[in-house]
Amino acid sequence: MIDYKNIVQKTKPQMDDVINYLTEELKRIRTDRATPSLVEDIIVNCFDQKLPLKQLAAISCPEKRQILIQPWDKNYIKDIIAAIQKAESDLSPVPEEKSIRITLPPLTEEYRESLLKLLSQKREEVRISLKRVREEAWKEIQEGFNDGEITEDEKFKGKDELQEIIDEYNEKVDELIEKRKEELKQI
Repeated sequence: MIDYKNIVQKTKPQMDDVINYLTEELKRIRTDRATPSLVEDIIVNCFDQKLPLKQLAAISCPEKRQILIQPWDKNYIKDIIAAIQKAESDLSPVPEEKSIRITLPPLTEEYRESLLKLLSQKREEVRISLKRVREEAWKEIQEGFNDGEITEDEKFKGKDELQEIIDEYNEKVDELIEKRKEELKQI
């Protein structure tokens, strides 16, 4: 016998993964405040290896709109600057003797609007992923019903529980997106 509750419960870790993905994506969306997450995952081609910047340097934010990158080895500076410039960003790295300083320009209204659109796209992208997880679980419940391993009552309980879970996760998505939108609007 298949237990529909197990099918429903195994969707939660998958949905948590989707929420974690969104959280990481939102960290990379620039606001007026500097944060290491804007650059830490940029891939740097250094000595024929591709490494995330966070493995090559200490990254800090000494001021509200400034990022300071202090490579473990000053020979990395040229490669790090090239990687930052290559990455799709409006960041302008300035080399110093043993570090790289990035001062964030103020956000223009046009750029802010494009970020708000990007947030809406991310919301939709994540909701589609959540729906896909729900649909897979629903399909599994229906197969269990068709095979006689799940009763009709359990089938509909499973459907209702899946809907409750998807509603809960959609709320989490909305909270994350709205929080980021507020941060953009306050600038």
